Amino acid sequence: MPAQYQVSGESAAEISASIEAGVLRGDWVSGAALPSVRILAGALHVSPATVAKAYQELRQRGLIETEGRRGTRVRHRPSVAVLRADLAPQVPPGVQDLSTGEPDVRRLPPLGPALATVAAELAGPEGYASSVAMPELADAARSRLREEGVPITDASITVTAGALDSIERLLNAHLRPGDAVAVEDPGWANLIDLLAALGLRPVPVAVDSEGMRPEALEEALRSGAQAVIVTVRAQNPTGAAVSEPRAAKLRDLLAGHPEVLVVEDDHAAELADGPPHCIGPVTRSWAFVRSASKPFGPDLRIAVLAGDETSVARVVGRMRIGMGWVSTVTQRLLLRLWRDPEVTELVADAARTYARHRDGLRSALLTQDIPALGETGINVWVPVPDEARAVAALRDMGYAVAPGTLFRIRSEPGIRITVSSLDDADIPDLARAVVAAVRSAGSGVPMR
Repeated sequence: MPAQYQVSGESAAEISASIEAGVLRGDWVSGAALPSVRILAGALHVSPATVAKAYQELRQRGLIETEGRRGTRVRHRPSVAVLRADLAPQVPPGVQDLSTGEPDVRRLPPLGPALATVAAELAGPEGYASSVAMPELADAARSRLREEGVPITDASITVTAGALDSIERLLNAHLRPGDAVAVEDPGWANLIDLLAALGLRPVPVAVDSEGMRPEALEEALRSGAQAVIVTVRAQNPTGAAVSEPRAAKLRDLLAGHPEVLVVEDDHAAELADGPPHCIGPVTRSWAFVRSASKPFGPDLRIAVLAGDETSVARVVGRMRIGMGWVSTVTQRLLLRLWRDPEVTELVADAARTYARHRDGLRSALLTQDIPALGETGINVWVPVPDEARAVAALRDMGYAVAPGTLFRIRSEPGIRITVSSLDDADIPDLARAVVAAVRSAGSGVPMR
């Protein structure tokens, strides 16, 4: 058996464990092709059914994927912590990193003063929390969401350890492996990875500047999608924001599917431009998730989850027998940040700065007939004919950007440019570099 096929085992469990160990060590790199079922079965002297079952287990756990004629391959980001640190993409020295999708640490509010205030409020060591969410935080969250027009009149509220944690808990509460989930395409890479790890089947829904396209969502619902995950604004990677007319159209579609779980992700929260235009609640199971990480700091792992009573009760019940609750210190910290007018202004200033850079880059590209998306948030999405060539060309010109393959299922190629770390003076040079990179990769790609 060739070296790359160093797989052992006599049962499906042993074979899948052997391949997983190889991925963990880095012997099987992302995108590496696995042997066909027939070839591996012959090499191991087992039945093809045994190998097929092993591959099925690995697919359900998000380690491998099958891509038609391309065969079975290791996923770009397999759901196992690879031990070889050199597998992580490296940004060469002197290259400006615009690939992260993260806010600029220079524009995050300082947490020290709020932490000091929280520490002073604590009379002594904290005991076990009496509830998953502190009542005062839930009340403040309810008030903030109502002020922005989020329809939570009858909603229950709790907190989780971040947006993806909320989504994972909701999916586990309602779905089973093999169920179909309608997701944006291109969409959030971590969400696509999560679905693979949970054994759920992503159904891609095309997006434009106003969010999910109604005809694409309708097709996904007809195909049997049992959940829909929508980013209400600052969609990653395109920056799309659901408009009020688009929300109404999607709401009408979902009204005919009352059994579908609808999750609305507002991860950018206070950093996004304009209010969120919600689709739900229109089905029996609905949730609105707002994270604190983007506006207040990536290490602040907390999100507010509002939704129907049953969905929130299931999430809370599962948390009680697992992690128990989100630290009340973290909850108190978020509450203090919300109440601090100086922090509020710092976050608003960051949002204005990101919008200026994002809009400036888009405008500069559009004047050169290079289409780009980026209605809200910190990212600009640029369609390109060839991702690899565009990414390489930009790297040679001093910019690292994210290839669209990380975010795409069926959608056309593109690159994601994160504008958060830019300064005003950076925009003209970056725009010229993007124009040159797109043109070097082929003719311009029209917006759909």
